[in-house]
Amino acid sequence: MSVPVTHDCEVTTMEFNIMYDIIRFIVSRPDWRSERGQATTEYALVLLAAALVGVLVIGWATAGGGAAAIGRLFDRVIESVIDQV
Repeated sequence: MSVPVTHDCEVTTMEFNIMYDIIRFIVSRPDWRSERGQATTEYALVLLAAALVGVLVIGWATAGGGAAAIGRLFDRVIESVIDQV
């Protein structure tokens, strides 16, 4: 006896029962559905994002007009502080 499945293929009852048991086992495992380790993963992703931003800023500052732009920004900040005094 076989169980009809879409896409013109057939699965035997035994194969269906094995797949059903595997899925039921995976879903019923409480520790597989827990959020243990999620904070560590999020922390690692935040560190990767921060490192990427750092690399992009360093690349921008050392190549092209980045160094000149930082110099102009620094000059404007200093001028603004002097004007306040």
